[in-house]
Amino acid sequence: MPDTPQYSMIPVDKLEFDISNPRLIEFNIPSTIPEKDLIKLLWENMDVREVALSIAASGFFSNDPLIATPDGGKFIVIEGNRRLAAVKLLQSPYLFKDIISDIPIISDANKATIDKLPVFIQDRKDAWKFLGFKHVNGPAKWGSYAKAKYIAEVHNSYSIPLDQIASQIGDTNKTVQRLYHGLMVIEQAEKEKIYSREDTVRASIPFSHLYVGLTREGMRTFLALDDSSYEKKRPVPKEKARELGEVCRWLFGSRRDKIEPIIQSQNPDLKYLDAILLNREALAALRGGESLGAAYELTRPVSMIFEEQLLDAKRCLVKARGLLSEGYDGSESLLTISESISTISSDLFDEMTRKNADNRKKRKVE
Repeated sequence: MPDTPQYSMIPVDKLEFDISNPRLIEFNIPSTIPEKDLIKLLWENMDVREVALSIAASGFFSNDPLIATPDGGKFIVIEGNRRLAAVKLLQSPYLFKDIISDIPIISDANKATIDKLPVFIQDRKDAWKFLGFKHVNGPAKWGSYAKAKYIAEVHNSYSIPLDQIASQIGDTNKTVQRLYHGLMVIEQAEKEKIYSREDTVRASIPFSHLYVGLTREGMRTFLALDDSSYEKKRPVPKEKARELGEVCRWLFGSRRDKIEPIIQSQNPDLKYLDAILLNREALAALRGGESLGAAYELTRPVSMIFEEQLLDAKRCLVKARGLLSEGYDGSESLLTISESISTISSDLFDEMTRKNADNRKKRKVE
């Protein structure tokens, strides 16, 4: 922001939405989206109703100006798109009554405060420090994808080093680096037509799955990433194009091919995928259509699985024993099941006893 803040009063019809705003880009909106549809998207996804209620009740406060950059005879609002949407709705609610039903009613006195809005006129480069502080770690935080988009815009367009961006927005360089790295990976997939964000199953891309996954050994090995890749615009080697496409589909799914993402939550799903990517047999199973859980089981030592199954069986039997007096109704079929459990348990114990004795003999010989 300028050292001595001075704003201009700009007519609302001269103000336009910023389609390249990091939060809007997350929704894959086309650059040709009609203004009415864009306002509806803002209303439904960014709490514009709360802003409209505040302005309707108290008018527009001049101590909270928008930030806009000149564009011909218009001004692109790079900070304040929610407020601009609220104002346009309050000015002309009849234009939106078919798509938004609960637009607040504004008094004539308060409506007079929104004919022109206070605007700081700046270019994007001059505004980046303020926007980063406010939206990356400040009072109006963006989601991880919007943060990454902002960081990439500042770094790639204005040649601001990532460590300087981190310092300015009050974040660690490692976090800024990881966000940038994740965005460059997904943008590489799009530029090389390996995957499209429009193909994701969710309304918006679960970007955190990607940038967190890229910090793990399995995914970095699978995509042949090294420490130098963190600041590259094309981090994934060309020969790993197939693997990049697989990672995108595992994380985000494919609307076109009706494939659900296998990663539903970071914990434990990302841990499972990481182990699978480091195990050839498990990876083959996942590629062959096995579920994430089934493929992950192939990465685990048989001894660990055996121990878990034995302990699970004990817990279940202890619980069943406690319910016996009131839970067993004399059913013959349940009695037969209990008998088979007893037989299996006896066989298991005998075999374990025999194996234990054999191991003792081997140790004595050694």
